[in-house]
Amino acid sequence: MISLKSVSHEYPGGHRIAFKDWQINHGDQWLLLGESGSGKTTLLHVLTGILKPSAGEVRINETSIYGLSSKALDQFRGRNIGIIFQRPHLIKSLSITDNLVLAQSFAGLPTDLDRVNEVLTSLGIANKKKAYPNELSQGQLQRVSIARAVINKPELLIADEPTSSLDDKNAAAVLELLLQQSGINQATLVVATHDKRVKDAFTNTYELA
Repeated sequence: MISLKSVSHEYPGGHRIAFKDWQINHGDQWLLLGESGSGKTTLLHVLTGILKPSAGEVRINETSIYGLSSKALDQFRGRNIGIIFQRPHLIKSLSITDNLVLAQSFAGLPTDLDRVNEVLTSLGIANKKKAYPNELSQGQLQRVSIARAVINKPELLIADEPTSSLDDKNAAAVLELLLQQSGINQATLVVATHDKRVKDAFTNTYELA
């Protein structure tokens, strides 16, 4: 279970954003909606351990993540939180396999090539495991981003604006992959977007004013 309790954040200059309490059960699929300036990015950073809120608590299972040391939080995030960005953030000089192995290493986990093959196969790109990012199409790169996010079997899978720059066909394909992969990996899914096209795929919605 993931919970957000009494969380708020104050920026320099006194601008303060407060978030309503949020409880997410294991395996839930949520849509996080918010226009630009609503605090969506701030909430994403708080949920993923990147930004410590000024007040309140974030718990993933029984762990209060901001009670961890910086090193422990880095490892916890690597093992328990997978993030898919709008654009792939891959190391261009590394093969697809090495990019995924690096994600295992950052989480303090041993290299597991069987897991790498399992994930790439589930996404239909096992034949690209020796390729480099510049040799892949945009659609293939998006699949690799999803692979990297789920490689360590995270408790929480977050996709940040994964469809906003895509046409209808590709947006639907990416959304289907996210829903499918969250199920295969038994991960809780939060898709953060202002893209109204994906709303019908979710029954749980957390909306920022």
